Amino acid sequence: MKLLRVGPSGNEKPVVIPTGSTESYDASSIFADFDRDFFEANGVEKLRAAVSDGELPKVDISNKRIGAPLSDPQKIVCIGLNYREHAREGNMEIPKEPIIFMKAPNTIIGPNDEIIIPRLSAKTDWEVELCVVIGKQAKYLNSPQEALEYVAGYAVSNDVSEREFQLERGSQWDKGKSCETFNPLGPWIATTDEVSDPQNLKLWLKINGAEEQSSNTSDMIFDVAHLIWYTSQFMVLDPGDMINTGTPQGVGNGKKPPRYLSAGDVVELGISGLGEQKLSVANSK
Repeated sequence: MKLLRVGPSGNEKPVVIPTGSTESYDASSIFADFDRDFFEANGVEKLRAAVSDGELPKVDISNKRIGAPLSDPQKIVCIGLNYREHAREGNMEIPKEPIIFMKAPNTIIGPNDEIIIPRLSAKTDWEVELCVVIGKQAKYLNSPQEALEYVAGYAVSNDVSEREFQLERGSQWDKGKSCETFNPLGPWIATTDEVSDPQNLKLWLKINGAEEQSSNTSDMIFDVAHLIWYTSQFMVLDPGDMINTGTPQGVGNGKKPPRYLSAGDVVELGISGLGEQKLSVANSK
């Protein structure tokens, strides 16, 4: 299934598109939102049963705003330097363990909303990433082999980053990652039955129609299962939490000379089977 949230910002309603269908169904009669409570209550399976039983009314979502498909996650865990070619473009050593940092949950916006360049920013950058949404609590998992059982679904994420804030203003990564609008998400969460192999997904990003990033999740240094297992050794992953799994080569900071986002730019990105985003860029007011 594809899980979407549709409507004006702050007033989105949960919508589901069943696997193999193009029809959209209003899920708001049985679930208030796609949030921690939904995933904690085994919402994916309950939603699948409601769809199968014909309990949900059809809804036309054409010409309506698509919001972020996940509401108010408790945590956004991010992984740095997790693609081999991305490490090479930055002349960085391949990490021996995953590099973990956090991103503020209130950075999330919809897939077609506006990225705002922060005040004092000269180096706002782009990063297409595979997002993993956690479906049930994971802590101290025994092995990577069991980790995918804890996944509710996958989504397109853009880990927008301000490189000066991140790398030159105290070397504190969170500071360059948590500016407003810095995590466009969606258009949907694809449940695990729609993603046969999370390590074989094409991902890409364009700026003003020119391709800047093009890769495959097979280039990850640490795969999705390893990241979930590893992270669970250091923190509790709760239902509805996100893991942004790293970006491939082609970020602005890695180009020669470096290039960054400017007001008026259009950022398009996508992952095979997970949909596409199209975002405009504006300066902070």
